[in-house]
Amino acid sequence: MADLAIHTENLTKVYRGDLGKRPIVALDGLNCDVERGEVFAFIGPNGAGKTTTIKLLTRLLRPTNGRIFILGVENKSHNSMERVGYLPELPNMYGYLSGREFLDFIARIFKLDFKERKRRVSQLLERVGLEKSSDVAIRNYSRGMLQRLGLAQALINDPELLILDEPMSGLDPIGRKDFRDLILQLRDQGKTIFFSSHILSDAEMIADRVGILNKGRLINIGKLDDLTSSHITSVDVTFRVESDALSRVDTKKYKTVIRDQNVMVRLNDSKEVNELVKSIERWGGQIISVIPQRKSLEEIFMTEVGR
Repeated sequence: MADLAIHTENLTKVYRGDLGKRPIVALDGLNCDVERGEVFAFIGPNGAGKTTTIKLLTRLLRPTNGRIFILGVENKSHNSMERVGYLPELPNMYGYLSGREFLDFIARIFKLDFKERKRRVSQLLERVGLEKSSDVAIRNYSRGMLQRLGLAQALINDPELLILDEPMSGLDPIGRKDFRDLILQLRDQGKTIFFSSHILSDAEMIADRVGILNKGRLINIGKLDDLTSSHITSVDVTFRVESDALSRVDTKKYKTVIRDQNVMVRLNDSKEVNELVKSIERWGGQIISVIPQRKSLEEIFMTEVGR
């Protein structure tokens, strides 16, 4: 367990229902491990239990049942949060403070001395692209600027584990790319990033592993490459033949697209690749590429949730 950043055992959260109504099971027996040094995406539809899980991990809620270990320490201990950075879905900050003043306030909570506070605050403002707006009151920040400042405060204590709730929500395409790049940089520094998201394209770009949550249950978990490679829908083979050999290509047997001397064949069964390669050799062709077409994370997600 020491090599895990997050470990949960039968984690359950039940909310009491209103008078005369049944209790609501927000999370139902979650067993999930997040390895150190990886980017883990926690995805699911609205109401799946993602935010409830994050609030349980960060001690903002108490579980009805189950156990949580953070960086090898059970999170019943106050010390379990010392090496954790947290960005909530909707950061709520003091609007009358400037970005620099707010980060300095957070640094004081972590008891950083004056020189270290000044260094860390300036470094993080530059890192998240807010150095030019550092002395502007937070009430005048856009949603994207608030997200950037929220990430900066989550990094103020140089955490080993980052827990981010919908970190790219409300960001424009440039902001989302900047966030993705920063998350990958943090992973390269050895940090672990656990984030929830409903923007599946972002998760697909940066996640090492993915967990799919639906109606409080973890319905699939695994490495992104493993999840997508097991859902190969077809194989595209592109090759080149001389003009006088184009007539040899069996267009009745294979679905083909011919452009000049380049031919693309789409095979619905990967077992047919070897047979086609032998045919290309007979036609005197030269193979350019063999590309398996996989289901996207969004397609896998819709299939899993639809079940």
